[in-house]
Amino acid sequence: MAEKKPGIIRRFFRLIGNIATAIRYLFSLLFVGFFLLLIVGMFAEDIQPIPDKGALYLAPSGVLVDQKTYTDPLDQIFLGSSQRDSETLVRDITEALDSARNDSRITHLLLDTDYMAGGGISKLEEISSALLRFKKSGKPIIAVGDNFNQQQYFLASHADEILLNPLGAVSITGFGTYRSYFKEALDKLKININVFRVGDYKSAVEPFLGSSMSSQVKQESRELIDSLWQFYSSQVEQLRGLPDGAIDDFANNLHFKLQAANGDSSALAKQQNLVDQIATRTEMFAYLNEVLPGTDGEFDSINMKAYLNHSRLSTRSSAAAKAHKVALVVAKGSIVDGEQPEGSVGGDTLAGIFSRLRDDSDVKAVVLRIDSGGGSAFASDIIRDAISATQKKGIPVVVSMGSYAASGGYWIAADADRVLALSTTLTGSIGVFGIIPTVENSLAALGVYSDGVGTTDIAGMMQLDRPMTQQSKMIFQAGVDNVYTRFISLVADGRSSTPAAVHEIAQGRVWTGEKALELGLVDQLGDLNDAIVVAAELANLEEYEVDYRRKPLTVYEQLLMEMNTNISASLSGLGISSLLPVTIRQQAMKILEPLRVLDTLNDPRGIYLYCGNCPL
Repeated sequence: MAEKKPGIIRRFFRLIGNIATAIRYLFSLLFVGFFLLLIVGMFAEDIQPIPDKGALYLAPSGVLVDQKTYTDPLDQIFLGSSQRDSETLVRDITEALDSARNDSRITHLLLDTDYMAGGGISKLEEISSALLRFKKSGKPIIAVGDNFNQQQYFLASHADEILLNPLGAVSITGFGTYRSYFKEALDKLKININVFRVGDYKSAVEPFLGSSMSSQVKQESRELIDSLWQFYSSQVEQLRGLPDGAIDDFANNLHFKLQAANGDSSALAKQQNLVDQIATRTEMFAYLNEVLPGTDGEFDSINMKAYLNHSRLSTRSSAAAKAHKVALVVAKGSIVDGEQPEGSVGGDTLAGIFSRLRDDSDVKAVVLRIDSGGGSAFASDIIRDAISATQKKGIPVVVSMGSYAASGGYWIAADADRVLALSTTLTGSIGVFGIIPTVENSLAALGVYSDGVGTTDIAGMMQLDRPMTQQSKMIFQAGVDNVYTRFISLVADGRSSTPAAVHEIAQGRVWTGEKALELGLVDQLGDLNDAIVVAAELANLEEYEVDYRRKPLTVYEQLLMEMNTNISASLSGLGISSLLPVTIRQQAMKILEPLRVLDTLNDPRGIYLYCGNCPL
């Protein structure tokens, strides 16, 4: 007798049960896979050994930075390597180069700049110093590239030999500074911009005041870019053995030269002695197999990250007995009030780091690396006060300036025991501004008006739908004037000068590090390593450990970051770069990018110390 077929309700619930079981098995499988990735990842970074004889493969990726922008660890797991590799720490590059030049196992440096997006002339100068130190070891440097943009080529020019793809080019176009001006657009939108500033050169507010660059700012910008371009072109000419003016001639007459070369950019680059060989990728690889030591017909190499893992392991072992520390603190990005993630300079965040340093008996000196064009006046002074409190405990503070240490960035540097800058650092911009937009005319055009009563004449001074009264304008201008007076006074105290003398070189004027040295705004030229040596000397330390300090992570963040590192290493080994499609990641980042700007405008009084001319 045939078995009775189950009813529809029973079949439905059986189906639900099967689906639930399948989901349970799937989650179990995912958990096991996740766990295996985690375990494998714990050892993934140690898989690649240093060859007995081989090349250090240096391939900076993304933007060169002093501090990586914070990304939530859980997001990193899904964003994958593209997010992590969007920035490369300059100090990682210099550390690897300095370690490799004294390492007998490293015979060559293989420099690949194809993945580098840029980072500013000062970052390149700092890496240049490390490359020049490496060259003194006598070890050859070989640079390879599909193309070389201006910043990539600056690093490649340090090589003993440069190889370029036949379809590639060396693109050198010179330096320029251009910006958009919004005055006419604001007038059409009937938006009133009320600006309060001190300093003829305080250019951050200029886009709201006119339709073109003022003569003072144009003069200042011209002097800055000419100075930076002179550094770039002369350095490349010296490294490549080119006659004086060769780089200027190449850029200014590129149209004629390229036409004469029948549009062949790579042939032109070789003809102008900018590169040494034209080679396809296959030809490059074959050449490297010939000139670099290797086994089984292929050259041996180790990438920077793996090399640093080995190098730091041995360094930590030797530093274990060193009780004294020189703490390294990084202030990178816009200066913003309150607690902020890395990539921005939070006033409370940095003050908290200095507070913890003061309570650490092992910390004998501090190096503050500043890479900031300024921001909130209030947050800048919170940081300055924390630095001062640290100095009062007998702990010397040395400032190392990166690409920018201007306006608010200089405010927090002025009182340091010693200030070092790179020759191409942009600093100064000692000036103050406030900006208040009002939209009463815009609303009136739509038939919207503001009316009411107040107990005083200034009760509605902060309402953006009402025009600013003369009293309100006087109040804001007085506040800006007062902050400027404080600014030049603290600079005068910190630099052993007078407010009158500081005012002569202030007024928002931006200077290169080289010129700032002449003016007494910095004590000497030097990079981060030089600043660390100076800090140790001020603390009378012969042996010490450099201790990089950062904002404390929560237990949750530490756990996820460790998991992310291990999982990423495993996925990378499997050839999987991300769990999220690249197009979705790019679109998401593009959509969210404009929102980040809003977080930087939070000064309690609306007064800012910001260098508008710094992002050249």
